[in-house]
Amino acid sequence: MSVRLQKFLADAGVASRRTGEQLILAGRVAVNGHIVSELGTKVDADHVRVTVDGKPVRPKKLIYAALNKPPGCVCSRRDELNRPTIYQLLPREWEAVQSVGRLDFNSEGLIFLTNDGQFALRLTHPRYGVRKKYLATVEGEVTPKMLALFQSGIFDEGEKLKALSARIVSGTRHKAVVELELGEGKNREVRRMFESQSVTVKRLQRTQIGKIRLGELKPGKWRTLNAVEIKTLTSDL
Repeated sequence: MSVRLQKFLADAGVASRRTGEQLILAGRVAVNGHIVSELGTKVDADHVRVTVDGKPVRPKKLIYAALNKPPGCVCSRRDELNRPTIYQLLPREWEAVQSVGRLDFNSEGLIFLTNDGQFALRLTHPRYGVRKKYLATVEGEVTPKMLALFQSGIFDEGEKLKALSARIVSGTRHKAVVELELGEGKNREVRRMFESQSVTVKRLQRTQIGKIRLGELKPGKWRTLNAVEIKTLTSDL
């Protein structure tokens, strides 16, 4: 997969993107032995030799993984209560990966892990508006009026909580399964919306991020994202 030369330098740990741009403009970066001074240059890490001041730059192996987080674990590397963490489910050599956003202790479902900071930013910063879908199993009656309220937005603790879409998958007067799509994903946003209506969430599962779905991935298992999936999530970086 081709990336901009300054991103290649940043991923390799040589310099930040801005500093990398300065190195390129100063004529200190070469690709396959030829000095490159244009910032728009793209390179394929698997098929080129990049040097800075004549010294080879070895790209850092970037990791992009999807995990089906089970309930009953945290998304921190260390927990003051000594609870299980998602990192105990991953290969030991993945010491540099971090979760892209979080799911709370009791929530489950799709979460990404990476050592690519720009990828993480792309998926978490509100300005990008990456959509996420959740299935909430709740105790209590859910009405169309309630879902319309979620879609218009409610205020809780000074924050506006809003679902881009919401629909009842199944339901009775005593319980329901609801699918919600969010654009930001504030802390405990789905739970807080239902709590504001005196409805208790018994199970919360994230089923989709962007165009990537949880699919058949078993709880506690992970898989690496392929190049096409990564591109769908970073196409405008």
